[in-house]
Amino acid sequence: MAKKEKIVVGLLGAGTVGGGVLKVLEKNAADIAKKAGVEIVISKVMGLDIEGMKKEFGEGHIYTKNFADIVDDPEIDIVVELIGREHPAKEFIKEALEKGKNVVTANKDVIAKFGKELFPIAAEHGVDLMFEASVCGGIPIIEPMRNVMSCNKIKSIMGIVNGTTNYMLSKMSNEHLDYDEVLKEAQAKGYAESDPTADVGGLDAARKMAILSSLAFNMDIDLDDVYVEGIEKIQACDIKYAQDLGYCVKLLGIAKYTDSFGASARVTPAMLPVDHPLATVNGVYNAVFVKGDAIGEAMFLGLGAGRFPTASSVVGDIMTVARNINAGATGRLGMVQYREKRLCPPEAMTSPSYIRMSVLDQPGALAAIAAAFAAQNVSLRNVIQKDNNGGTDIVIITHAVSRSSLEMALLQLNVLPVVEKICCVISVEDRNLE
Repeated sequence: MAKKEKIVVGLLGAGTVGGGVLKVLEKNAADIAKKAGVEIVISKVMGLDIEGMKKEFGEGHIYTKNFADIVDDPEIDIVVELIGREHPAKEFIKEALEKGKNVVTANKDVIAKFGKELFPIAAEHGVDLMFEASVCGGIPIIEPMRNVMSCNKIKSIMGIVNGTTNYMLSKMSNEHLDYDEVLKEAQAKGYAESDPTADVGGLDAARKMAILSSLAFNMDIDLDDVYVEGIEKIQACDIKYAQDLGYCVKLLGIAKYTDSFGASARVTPAMLPVDHPLATVNGVYNAVFVKGDAIGEAMFLGLGAGRFPTASSVVGDIMTVARNINAGATGRLGMVQYREKRLCPPEAMTSPSYIRMSVLDQPGALAAIAAAFAAQNVSLRNVIQKDNNGGTDIVIITHAVSRSSLEMALLQLNVLPVVEKICCVISVEDRNLE
């Protein structure tokens, strides 16, 4: 097979990330060609604002509003999808694969929900479907999971995979601000959308964890398989109480696998010991902490979003596909051969927990609360009474407890006359309490 002198790319979307890809490929063209072993050019760009794209990116590309102009062009080797959202991105990716085009995407929504449909199509047509930028922007985590670490039995993945919530929790921790104040500031700075639900509610992180856990455990983990909680109930007092106890609070994606119970994946606020490597990851940075039987512990750290960090991952995938094309090796990873899905039942999922409750300051309150926990065999590690704005808080950290036992204990607590309100429940990721 004769090597191509030039790899031709069609780009769908020239917004924040797409524009970054255009600029990176232009700025570093010579180095990219040397490293990829072939010149890479973007011939056509699809977008809605033709004149705006011409003004920003020059006359060196053909601009179009029509997907057919790209997917039906026999000269185009790689279609790069950067329009975002599920539809029509999924349909564009599917059609490109069916017509024998290699595809690079940053679309976590599509990969998390439709990957199991799209990967067999790529395998059938012997083309690459690459998605490094779909998780944690500029952090290289997908390629290591698919290649370098694939010889491992991955035991767990723990990640800060959403920059918006990490920024917010960092501000709450460092400046002792309340959730509402920090959310407004994050929106003003452009870190949070006007409707922040996907970020603060944990859904953005859940999509990424569905992708990572599927790769880690060689198992088809659907988005619906990921248990999700957001950070909306976290208040400044919870951050302060955590600090007093030697912890910090992060929104974590957590995936674990055991031979006994199978796989679990969740996104939840969690308290980490301050000496854990993830505890020092602040601001809009992301990090993924992996445990494998061969590699031991490894952490990947970097900017999880932004124009150029994400563009870096996209261009890296383009270069990989370009090398594969000239080596006659597209589709070499093939379809993932998932093993049978075994999900850990909720009653077997265990972790220590932090519980903050507002209580009446009266004799016997603490004894009644302790009895409710004891009735569900929940062992208590720390019990602290705090004054909070004229009221009384009881703060408890348990030893490892199953989700079902904790929920039953909370139901009992809710009907106790001395308990005014269960204010906040946070998972605790502390190996010393397990």
